[in-house]
Amino acid sequence: MSKKKAAYYVVWSGKTPGIYDSWEDCEAQVKGVQGAKYKGFASRPEAEQAFSSSPENYIIRKPKNSQLSILNSQFQSPILPALTVDAACSGNPGVIEFRGVIADTGTEVFHRGPFNGGTNNIGEFLAIVLGLAYLKQNNLPWALYTDSRTALAWIKKGHADTKIEWNAQNQDLFFMLRKAEMWLHDNTWTTPVYKWDTKAWGEIPADFGRK
Repeated sequence: MSKKKAAYYVVWSGKTPGIYDSWEDCEAQVKGVQGAKYKGFASRPEAEQAFSSSPENYIIRKPKNSQLSILNSQFQSPILPALTVDAACSGNPGVIEFRGVIADTGTEVFHRGPFNGGTNNIGEFLAIVLGLAYLKQNNLPWALYTDSRTALAWIKKGHADTKIEWNAQNQDLFFMLRKAEMWLHDNTWTTPVYKWDTKAWGEIPADFGRK
């Protein structure tokens, strides 16, 4: 089935946000605007619904120039030095926290939480992003390890694909989540991100030990 051609364009962030009925008019609003947010839709009702919603519901942000890998069997042991990240959640949704630990020394370099109304996957995703930011800020050419395949998939997409909705209970967590997604969109990195091989190496060093 062929994809429907866009007939209307929503500009959430540009020179003048609104709904436009031609690409030329849309382009005039977003060209040269850093961080412009826009997307085409097949019908006016779709465009109106999108314009009244958050652009995050329609725009998939992908990391730029990143090296994202999933560990395979060719590695007999972790590549060191490395930063490992993990999260813990009590309930689903529930109270979450996450941290980063240097694999070589067991030193904890960041720890965030507790936050209400989250999931383990959200915590794992935030831990990876904070880990990438930590390594970039400190100019450390290390590998980064996570034991979450779901969080790795979200990093590839450039956003957290969670079904949990924002509410008064988890607003602090969702504020951090949006900041993490913006970081992925606005930054590049060369850090290789790998899946920790729990079966071969045991629990990841950043594990909270609550299983």
